[in-house]
Amino acid sequence: MSDDKIIVGISGGVDSSVTAMLLKQQGYTVEALFMKNWDEKSEDGACMWEADVEDAMQVCETLDIPLNTVDLSADYWDSVFKDFLSEYKNGRTPNPDVLCNQEIKFKAFLEHALSLGASKIATGHYARVAQQQEAFQLLKGMDSNKDQSYFLCRLNQTQLQKTLFPIGELEKADVRFRAEKAGLITHNKKDSTGICFIGEQPFRQFLQRYIPPDPGYIKDTNGKIIAEHDGVFYYTLGQRQGLGIGGVSGASELPWYVVEKDIQENVLVVAQDHDHPLLHSQTLAASELHWISGELPATPYRCKAKNRYRQADQDCVIESLEPDSCTVRFDQSQRAVTPGQFIVFYEDSVCLGGGIIDSTN
Repeated sequence: MSDDKIIVGISGGVDSSVTAMLLKQQGYTVEALFMKNWDEKSEDGACMWEADVEDAMQVCETLDIPLNTVDLSADYWDSVFKDFLSEYKNGRTPNPDVLCNQEIKFKAFLEHALSLGASKIATGHYARVAQQQEAFQLLKGMDSNKDQSYFLCRLNQTQLQKTLFPIGELEKADVRFRAEKAGLITHNKKDSTGICFIGEQPFRQFLQRYIPPDPGYIKDTNGKIIAEHDGVFYYTLGQRQGLGIGGVSGASELPWYVVEKDIQENVLVVAQDHDHPLLHSQTLAASELHWISGELPATPYRCKAKNRYRQADQDCVIESLEPDSCTVRFDQSQRAVTPGQFIVFYEDSVCLGGGIIDSTN
């Protein structure tokens, strides 16, 4: 039995529900804290968070734990969403979930939880924390299909010291089984796949609310105009769906893929080859580096990396390392490496940190 108060970031989903349940079973004093991080409405006028907070209330009632709420929507707008829009306007493809974890869940939320008397916080992430002497390591979750360490690559030593990931040792199926056995209303709730805290909305329509269309031409790799686009910032490298390209004279019926975004000329370049050379690169440059240990590795440093979530670990070498930037060379060429996304480095199951992809070669 422990007198430590743990405040769980509860989202109304099954993962955070089971997180709270496990901690209570382990004897902790547990409270829940629901974060309201998005105050805008969807196209149909619905508030995206209302159903989630209802589910959170029912879970807390079932578990007999107090539920607190905090409005962090202004923090989210200033620290995450402004950057999200700026990146898209510049033709890049950002990952707001990484920044949300850094600035909201493990900063603003952590600070608020500590002010409520918590000794630590806990979240429903599929990840683990290990202590090696005085240092803390971020480890992959045991469920390789759900591992979320990629999104946590910007956490620091203080944040890891104050955080628990109770479901990091479990498989997703086991989490759902435990939730159903305990009678938690969230046991069969669908996993969220939308933008962090914004929900599952038609993405282009959502983005058009904040970034007005800027029509231009879609060209093939020979410079031939074959269609028009609404704005290059609505598309990402390697994208196949939603290009609106009909039958093109002299071209086959094979699908088209975005292979280049010319921001200056407002031109989207496409090709019918899924593995077109323009989509492949052997090296990349990254900046805004963060190392979880707080120490830079000696270079050249051989490790593994992901340049997008759910990608298998790729063998690489970190070269030309500076405090805030580096060059990464992969053993095998990589498809559709996208500026604005994160490259995250690993050594076995240990997440070392990462940075933002700036360019490729």
